[in-house]
Amino acid sequence: MKQPLSKLVRVPLREAWKHEANDFTPWLAEEDNLNTLADALGLSELALVATEHWVGEFKLDILCTSGEEQVIIENQLEKTNHTHLGQILTYAAGTGARKVIWVAETFRPEHVAALEFLNQNTTDDLNFFAVEVELWRIGDSPLAPKFEVVVKPNEWTKAGREQAKAATHATPAKQRQLKLWTALVEKIGAEAPQIKPQKPQPQHWLNISIGRSGFGLNPTASHRDDRLGVEVYIHHNESKKMFQALLAQKSSIEQQLGFPLDWQELPDAHACRIAAWRPSSPIEDEVQWPVYLDWFVQRIVKMNAVFKPLIQGLA
Repeated sequence: MKQPLSKLVRVPLREAWKHEANDFTPWLAEEDNLNTLADALGLSELALVATEHWVGEFKLDILCTSGEEQVIIENQLEKTNHTHLGQILTYAAGTGARKVIWVAETFRPEHVAALEFLNQNTTDDLNFFAVEVELWRIGDSPLAPKFEVVVKPNEWTKAGREQAKAATHATPAKQRQLKLWTALVEKIGAEAPQIKPQKPQPQHWLNISIGRSGFGLNPTASHRDDRLGVEVYIHHNESKKMFQALLAQKSSIEQQLGFPLDWQELPDAHACRIAAWRPSSPIEDEVQWPVYLDWFVQRIVKMNAVFKPLIQGLA
């Protein structure tokens, strides 16, 4: 006997959200929906800052952060128009956003071309995304939303430009750091895709979100000390309080990890650091990089698994 099959039916957005500002924006700003959007875009996180955020005399639909970067989201319940194209540029300038997300029911080809042009011709740390939102139903089932990414920056191209720029302007040490972090991001993508590093930069650390603003899980490579590290870096408004709350669980945390940590409150600084170190690891010795990369990934995966729920639960 044949199993009965149903059909997927596309539903107009207005069936679920009658009003853009009153219905769709609040829905999109919910934590679960921002997380779904972040996953679709390949971002580590989207943490809500505000909805209907004033930028001069205008209101931005949603202001978020992704790691330490400002992110703006402008949404429509219909086909894109020139008005909203102008708005996203105005809001990006007014907030200093590094990531610009335009969400709409459908995108005109001219606006797709405009965003692709911006991705190709603006600075490497400014990124534009176009996302179509769809609604689907099977039979009498509840409506199911889906995000379809239409435009996103070509990270391979941008990473290539970044490496070329570093090769031209950076010191050999900075060039080597960028090369190391690029290799680490590739390895994390292959072996631990649930972890979302930010774009590699020619610096001694790589930013990785751990799921809450004010915290990072950052691998480091010191030329001066010939030392590698992976640290929980706390730069929250109440960093000392957060550090002490984690320090109170030191024995349990280190037992779960299976290795000791260096707990640095840094009394003369605002931030705090909780780090695992690998000494005697000069990054100039590129023959050892496969060993270094394995060590990084193992520590990052373990520390993310143990610290992430604890950090998210801090009051």
